[in-house]
Amino acid sequence: MHMNFTEADIAFQTEVRDWLKENLTPEIVAEAKVARNAFMSRERLLDWQKRLARKGWLCTNWPKEYGGPGWTPTQKYIFEMEMARVGAPGTSPFGPRMCAPVIMKYGNQAQKDKHLPPMLNSDLIWCQGYSEPGSGSDLASLKTRAVREGDFYIVNGTKIWTTTAHIADWIFCLVRTSSGGKPQDGISFLLIDMTTPGIKVEPIITSDGNRAGTHEVNQVFFTDVKVPVENRVGEENVAWTYAKYLLEFERGGSAYSPRLRSSFERLKRLVDATADGDKTLMRDNAWKEKLARTDIEIASLEMFELEFYSRLASGQNPGPWSSMIKLRGTEMMQQVQEYAVEAAAHYAMPFPVQRVPGANDEPIGPEGSDVLAPRYFNGRKMTIYGGSSEVQRGIMAKAILGL
Repeated sequence: MHMNFTEADIAFQTEVRDWLKENLTPEIVAEAKVARNAFMSRERLLDWQKRLARKGWLCTNWPKEYGGPGWTPTQKYIFEMEMARVGAPGTSPFGPRMCAPVIMKYGNQAQKDKHLPPMLNSDLIWCQGYSEPGSGSDLASLKTRAVREGDFYIVNGTKIWTTTAHIADWIFCLVRTSSGGKPQDGISFLLIDMTTPGIKVEPIITSDGNRAGTHEVNQVFFTDVKVPVENRVGEENVAWTYAKYLLEFERGGSAYSPRLRSSFERLKRLVDATADGDKTLMRDNAWKEKLARTDIEIASLEMFELEFYSRLASGQNPGPWSSMIKLRGTEMMQQVQEYAVEAAAHYAMPFPVQRVPGANDEPIGPEGSDVLAPRYFNGRKMTIYGGSSEVQRGIMAKAILGL
């Protein structure tokens, strides 16, 4: 199936390409090229996001009434495709793509006025306080407690696997404000300033070989943290509804297929460059079958994502369709990463010397092979965060198939 762009779509594609040529600086490219995970330094991340914000292209999923670009599903796809084609880094999703929809739907006007403009302009960085030790996919069992004392909540507990918490300005948290009823009851949604006394952030060093300072995830500790009641989004004790609504955007808020397509093209170049004597892997029938199957699966995901964006454009919530995209997108990303490590063979040694952005030393082996294994190890988390693949299958079985 081939998608033909209209003249307007082609003009938009040209606009995006021209903008990227001017704004995707060598410094940004260099840092993204050698990164072992999706983390960028705070300075570089804000620089990149502010460039997008000035163009009005940072909060691409926002309604036009809140400052979004008002793109069609095809324009959204073209934008993601062109970003992936040139290897542009992603943006921090926690504020614009996750927290913002909750504030738009359930927040009051004061919260919208305070928090949405800084997200739109990339003035602040947000992180997500959902998972806890022992409360990951079973999020309803969370234990971080918020006790109300007058105009404040006193928060005690811990959040874990908190991406970019060490560079974030704000965190949105699920906290327990009541222990009565079902586990899903008694949960509230708080917006917390990370400079509040009593908050401590400690790095978690994962298996991608990164050091503290270039890591992604952290554990956040709350000790008698005073949070104004006005920072609670929506009603007290009913945030389970808000949490599920946010997860729909987390699971389906990013287009997987353009990045997948770009990674797949790099995989094909790697396979073609990998030779056993005079024979490249591209001539091996087993590899031909792997690549053909992967190509077909990516194409099917591309078509499904376009349908998904059409639903959003018509005002529909993501619903269980986001689980389908999250499931197939993350599993396919892991598959491509695995094939890349397999193709590079001994050149994809687990922990090569980490290159400095902009360094002129060349890695041993095919281009980019020195980050393949670290990214493979880091990518193991993709089928866990936002709800594991098993959770997504359960949602689809219940909500789509009626089982």
